[in-house]
Amino acid sequence: MKPGLPTAMERPHFIGIGGAGMSGIAKILAQRGAQVAGSDSRDSETAQALRAHGATVHIGHAAGHLATDATCVVVSSAIRADNPELARAAELGIPVVHRSDALASVMDGLRPIAVAGTHGKTTTTSMLAVALSALGLDPSYAIGGDLDAPGSNAHHGEGDVFVAEADESDRSFHKYTPQVAIILNAELDHHANYASMDEIYESFETFVGKIVPGGTLVVAHGQEGAAEIAGRVSGNPELTVKTYGEDEGADVRILKITPRGLTSEVAVVMDGREIVFTVSVPGRHYAHNAVAALTAGAALGIPADDLAAALGKYTGVKRRLQLKGEAAGVQVIDSYAHHPTEMNADLEAIRGAAGDSRILVVFQPHLFSRTQELGKEMGQALALADASVVLDIYPAREDPIPGVTSELIISAARTAGADVAAEHDKAAVADVIAGMAKPGDLVLTMGAGDVTDLGPQILARLSN
Repeated sequence: MKPGLPTAMERPHFIGIGGAGMSGIAKILAQRGAQVAGSDSRDSETAQALRAHGATVHIGHAAGHLATDATCVVVSSAIRADNPELARAAELGIPVVHRSDALASVMDGLRPIAVAGTHGKTTTTSMLAVALSALGLDPSYAIGGDLDAPGSNAHHGEGDVFVAEADESDRSFHKYTPQVAIILNAELDHHANYASMDEIYESFETFVGKIVPGGTLVVAHGQEGAAEIAGRVSGNPELTVKTYGEDEGADVRILKITPRGLTSEVAVVMDGREIVFTVSVPGRHYAHNAVAALTAGAALGIPADDLAAALGKYTGVKRRLQLKGEAAGVQVIDSYAHHPTEMNADLEAIRGAAGDSRILVVFQPHLFSRTQELGKEMGQALALADASVVLDIYPAREDPIPGVTSELIISAARTAGADVAAEHDKAAVADVIAGMAKPGDLVLTMGAGDVTDLGPQILARLSN
């Protein structure tokens, strides 16, 4: 099955083409025959992977990078209004398309599964993509992280299923019309765009309202925010709601999660039958993600037993408790966790797998607005580690907020009894950790910014 290429997407230009969400759409369009071009602030393995698919990738942003015959310019919410390529598009009269509209256009004509929630979207989307691929269904997918190699975050498949990560941060997930939607959880985050939980609930309600008539909503039963949304939409006669969780009232009930080192065995009851399968990553939250994927796949008519076995093929996604290597008896693991709930979940998962080993964390806060609102909770989460080093805030798309620094987190962590130190020089971290670590320790590089670059540096320093 080969969906048509939308006319507006025949020669697209992506500003920030190397980003996780943007690169995936660019890859799918290139695989469908589009003449893809774009720019990014720096070269990367992702950019190189796009070039291998025939895309033209410029490094740096300049008006001259935009071809005069481009059919559209694709942007994300992270692109600033003064970007020179965006200004050039306005001069040439080239339409500007948001990333979410581009993704919606490539899903058109297929059976989409859209995965939403404050946490766990990338993992759950990846689990579905891997499992459906293992079953020979060749799905298309767009994920916010690489599965096993740069550029593996997306694929144009011959099957009729499209699995997509649905981003609520800027309300862009309102553009999708899925056959099955998953809501893993709903918590207060993205403070620059949402002022309250009521605003978040309303946004998720709008997302649910986009599910096609006769479609299915899969929602976590035991999570307060997700349960609130389920209650708000329960009166829709054209919507089937399927819940999953550990409580007795869940439609798909998790009976038991048994840790087995860095894997888990999960037992569930679905339609009156018990199904047992393996999840090849540790932690209760990853087991819940797998059950959400199982429930969603079954809603599309895929046999649950087959899907459960195929979920065991999932071995992780980059930056989601990814083992970067071992040196001098010390394992270094990378975690994308940047919200307190994610930090707690990943630290608890590693604590469960680590036994008596010490856990050392290098944490980089992400966004000034998030730190301002949740810095105290971030610090409390770090109390789960044996010792932590906290870096300066990674600004991403934001300008500094007066008075908001990593000290908010460090102070809260110390109040919670954590052993924590500040490090303002990222280049010094490898030496700092090498001086702290002992054989048997586990080191987590944690955060959504460029803290991930420190893993190889720490391993190299330990090796020396």
